[in-house]
Amino acid sequence: MDGGSRQEAMAEWLKCEVKENAHRRRGERSVNVSSDRISAAEAPTGEWIVLPQRPSPVNLSTPKCALLKAAAVDPCPGTSTPLIRCEADRRLASNDSRDSVLIMFYLESVLPFMFPFYQPSLLQGGRSWILEMMISSPVVRQATLCQSSYYLSLVRGTADYDGACEMVLAQTRDAFAVLSQALRVIDGPGITEHMHGAVRIMVSIMQLQRFEVAVRSFNNCQSHLSAALALFRQLLDSGGTGAVGLACPSSSFDAVISRLGPSSWLSLGQNVQVPSAEQAAFRFSSALLILDDIIASTVLQEPPRLYEYHRSLLSSSDSTEPVINLGALAGCQNWALLRIGEIAALDAWKQQCKKAENLDIIQLVHRATSVKDSLEADLARLETNPVITPQDNGSLLDVFTADHCQRSRTPASQGSLVTKVWAHAALVYLFVVVSGWQPASLDVRYHVGRIVELLTHQISPPALLRTMVWPFCVAGCLAEPAQEPLLRGMVDTLQPLSVFGTVHEAFGIMENVWRSRDAGNAANRDLAACFRIRGDLVLLV
Repeated sequence: MDGGSRQEAMAEWLKCEVKENAHRRRGERSVNVSSDRISAAEAPTGEWIVLPQRPSPVNLSTPKCALLKAAAVDPCPGTSTPLIRCEADRRLASNDSRDSVLIMFYLESVLPFMFPFYQPSLLQGGRSWILEMMISSPVVRQATLCQSSYYLSLVRGTADYDGACEMVLAQTRDAFAVLSQALRVIDGPGITEHMHGAVRIMVSIMQLQRFEVAVRSFNNCQSHLSAALALFRQLLDSGGTGAVGLACPSSSFDAVISRLGPSSWLSLGQNVQVPSAEQAAFRFSSALLILDDIIASTVLQEPPRLYEYHRSLLSSSDSTEPVINLGALAGCQNWALLRIGEIAALDAWKQQCKKAENLDIIQLVHRATSVKDSLEADLARLETNPVITPQDNGSLLDVFTADHCQRSRTPASQGSLVTKVWAHAALVYLFVVVSGWQPASLDVRYHVGRIVELLTHQISPPALLRTMVWPFCVAGCLAEPAQEPLLRGMVDTLQPLSVFGTVHEAFGIMENVWRSRDAGNAANRDLAACFRIRGDLVLLV
């Protein structure tokens, strides 16, 4: 930051944010908190640049982000009167109509494009929590305005994509710098006193992380993901009682949700309970974090960092729904992603055993068989009884792709098809972990063929491919030469690159594998090595 008036204003705002969040929780029961804290080392790191001064009138044809100037109002629990929290808020606030345009563009266009399956019921508040958090939290506002201004500049036809991208990435670094400072503010007295603020930080980290990945900026993925993971663990630990909380993560999660309340009640002829903004934000960002953690583990050949939480948070039974529903966010049902996490853990165990020169092949096959049987049973059940979800009235998924002639919709059946793609990719991944790189195997050819067939002939619109980048890349790396034109055709239709960056990144990985198909070391290849071609943590999400 600049060491001057804006830094003083932000520091003052952070202090007021802490005080306000503490005020929200007065009178609540005390909760034992884990001794693990988010240290400065766990906060997002990197080369933070100074926050620029607010420029003169912004040209919306370029991705200029509004600085931290949220309308700093925060309804005090139990009242309907917004309270101006402190002088710093007034200094940062502005009634800028340009921001209103960017906010609406984000809510109506950017968010449905990035998360086409995220369609929360209007009776549960819909996406209103995002608007509420943008109004009440400068850090959330900064995160969303950065993304919105970038995409709006593309829609308006910026001539300098590289310059626009660099400018907005500089703005995201500013936002991450503020988040890093905010993490240090809540680190002192403990997260229990600042739970609402911690959730705002967490959702902002995940939003900015997803945006950076979308524009193929992977340099800071590791540090940003680590910060969000540490914050999530701390929040979950605060909802339980130390080891007991870890023994039942679902109970801890519910406790956090309860403390982030109370929910609102609407009178619509009948009482309708609407989650608070922080409750909805915590569910949303937790699902994103778990998904990103699973995908990262396949690249790093490590167990997912939240692996011990998976069964409690993602599993369901005949009588209960899972605490976190990944299908409502990513389109893929929980069981498929659970199995991918198990395969990543199995791969990590295999690599450790190989380094120690004590790999037990019988045990490897035994563990893999259990995962394979579960995957095939769930996949067969899905083929027989596809899960149908209510269809929305439509979305703006194709807002960025002028070549699409029809308004795209996400049909109710797409979730089942998307889950099939992930499940077939999981089986390919498992086969490579157990048996090595054998693209000519009948099993591999079958599952790769099913993925290609689903993507080319059943899933519509084609833009939904951006929600299945990891399985697409898995299939492409092991595809036959005859399938290459089909895969290339899928990518070529998704333009511009600036909007479908992760799809083009995955295709670059696939092309590299194809070029080295006849290399002498091909037999020793694995998917993690393919994903790590750039050296960074490439999140294929």
